[in-house]
Amino acid sequence: MSTSATAPLDAVFAALADPTRRAILTMLLEDDMAVTDVAEPFEMSLAAISKHLAILAEAGLISQEKRGRVKWCKLEPAAMAGAITWIQSFGQLEPIDLDAFERFLETELRDTDGAEGVPPPRP
Repeated sequence: MSTSATAPLDAVFAALADPTRRAILTMLLEDDMAVTDVAEPFEMSLAAISKHLAILAEAGLISQEKRGRVKWCKLEPAAMAGAITWIQSFGQLEPIDLDAFERFLETELRDTDGAEGVPPPRP
């Protein structure tokens, strides 16, 4: 893959590498927010938050819009599609079906009931 082809993916992962930026994205899951509201829970300057927001915007993870005198931030979840596809391409990161695993264990325990050292299933 060429460097230009991986640039969007690199930008997304670089943006996600910072815990403050991940926290901002989590906040924006709730709703669009004004920059001042985004900055409120953090113990850093508004300028520092603005830099984090610029990195998120450059990666396409958020969009920003000026409404009157207030700058608003909106989550752009489609920007994560490339990163999600890349991660899922490894195939070993599929979600685990815990219900199916539990049924498997119950079946195994039932089939081995009475075998030495294997406790019977709980009622």
